[in-house]
Amino acid sequence: MTRRERALVRPHVVTEGRAHPTRNTLDVATVVLATWAPVVGLSPEKRRVIQLCRGGALAVAEVAAHLGLPTSVTKVLLSDLLDSGHIEARAAVREADVPDHQLLQKVLDGLRALT
Repeated sequence: MTRRERALVRPHVVTEGRAHPTRNTLDVATVVLATWAPVVGLSPEKRRVIQLCRGGALAVAEVAAHLGLPTSVTKVLLSDLLDSGHIEARAAVREADVPDHQLLQKVLDGLRALT
């Protein structure tokens, strides 16, 4: 078996032969957080994801980088963990959704003026 063939086998094994996640809601910026569900019976890769996410919220791209796996493979693992209740996913906050700093400062100044 060549090096390239070995590289292709591992993702196939990690995803149990599946090429697509059960959910199509994950993108590279989606943030995932671990729940406190028991990790008994999970594959080593899935346990590693839980361990990573218990350290704090991570984007899908960050999880993939930590695991050294392609993003597509990581999405399959994450969707399995979402389905089993081991992780939660949240859409990343877009810059447009972040309140304007000047507006927040005006609100704070107004509240201070009331006291």
